[in-house]
Amino acid sequence: MRKHNGMRPQDVVVLLKITTLSTTSWQGKDLAAALFISPAEISDALRRCQYARLLAPDGRTVQQQALLRFLQHGLPYVFPAHPSGFVQGTPTAWSALPQLQAPTEPAYVWPDPEGQAWGLSVSPLYASTPAAARLNAAWHEVLALVDVLRLGASQQRKAAYELLSARLI
Repeated sequence: MRKHNGMRPQDVVVLLKITTLSTTSWQGKDLAAALFISPAEISDALRRCQYARLLAPDGRTVQQQALLRFLQHGLPYVFPAHPSGFVQGTPTAWSALPQLQAPTEPAYVWPDPEGQAWGLSVSPLYASTPAAARLNAAWHEVLALVDVLRLGASQQRKAAYELLSARLI
């Protein structure tokens, strides 16, 4: 077995995608195509997630409660988001979620030349996230909820966690 050097942001994206699938009969190549991540990187991500016990020993089943605890308590510290300058991009966090009350801050966006909004730049968990989000509105909302966990104050994080829990379980 290869040496484990810790989780990577794309591992979270892969786990989230698996939890949103309606079946457990997915293949790595399907994940790769949906997420714009290479099949080799999907394989590496699955191995790291299994090692971290976020993916069951069968390599196909996400340990949902463990993932939710990680998202709530670990994600903001392991993969924090630090907004920077104004850019054109795809809305994220509460800027993409009408059901969450937006703070008085400017919009948050993932830098994306094909995006339709302007706002403070937030690095996505993985570079291909904006492209994958454009293809599926429900997937975009899941990723935006995760960004609220990375960016928000406790009140917003609590609301996002509840919405995310309802979608993933």
